[in-house]
Amino acid sequence: MDAAILLFDGFDELDAIGPFEVLENAANAGADLDVTLCTVDGADEVTASHGLRVGADATLDAVATDDLDLLLVPGGGWTDPDAPGVRREYDRGTIPEAIAALHADGVAVASVCTGAMLLSKAGVLDDRPAATHAAAEPDLRDTTADVRDARVVDDGDILTCGGVTSGLDLAIHLVAREFGRGIADQVTTEMEYEPSSDVHVADG
Repeated sequence: MDAAILLFDGFDELDAIGPFEVLENAANAGADLDVTLCTVDGADEVTASHGLRVGADATLDAVATDDLDLLLVPGGGWTDPDAPGVRREYDRGTIPEAIAALHADGVAVASVCTGAMLLSKAGVLDDRPAATHAAAEPDLRDTTADVRDARVVDDGDILTCGGVTSGLDLAIHLVAREFGRGIADQVTTEMEYEPSSDVHVADG
């Protein structure tokens, strides 16, 4: 699996770094998994919501040409339209357009926290079950998404989850789904983390 985590100014640190560590630990445990940190605009470094500066490995366009399997979109900054973050990217539209194009090409898409609002703007949550941070739930309920009260929602090629720390649960669930419970258990043992069982798996 080739996975990319999309970074942008104002993203919440844990939304991206938590899943990144889970996926990297899964690779270390034997999962055939490669994770790339990327940006849409070619920025080599972005500043997250709490001031952490994070380097990017590549542009999303470059990663997408290499048979990308999964794009993970963090949240952060939905409630403050004057600060960098999801709200600004939602209004700008570049990231939602990229999400829509990749999903149309068969790439699975996951979001953490308010990153679900970028998926919503892309149209990939229309009439589909989804979760987001409590602060964005009213906005998501104003769309056609089927908002679920679950920590993680797995609808096959679309995965969403609640606020911040639920990104760990989403990533561990994904590892178990794609690579087996044995590798997922190795990851949770290494990280000394007990994942939530509050996972809604949509009927196939």
